[in-house]
Amino acid sequence: MTYTAPLDRVDAALDAHVAWLEQHYAAGHFLASGRKQPRDGGVILASVEDRATAERITEEDPFVAAGVCEYRITEFVATKTAPGLEGYREQLPA
Repeated sequence: MTYTAPLDRVDAALDAHVAWLEQHYAAGHFLASGRKQPRDGGVILASVEDRATAERITEEDPFVAAGVCEYRITEFVATKTAPGLEGYREQLPA
């Protein structure tokens, strides 16, 4: 995610954004998230069924509704994982 507005506008929507994050952590969609350094946006590592689901979820972010960010979704196949994340390991398509 990249911010498209000044930080004061981002901060005005932050509480709603954090509540949205918590909702998706509880649903099992998000694995990790945080601010980029420098603070020009953030990163969310998600595990969802497909790209359409990821797009739907990001469209519901209060930051999007407030017009303060844009998302770029990057799909990848996790063929290697750290211990404890084996459940997210995938096979390359044939």
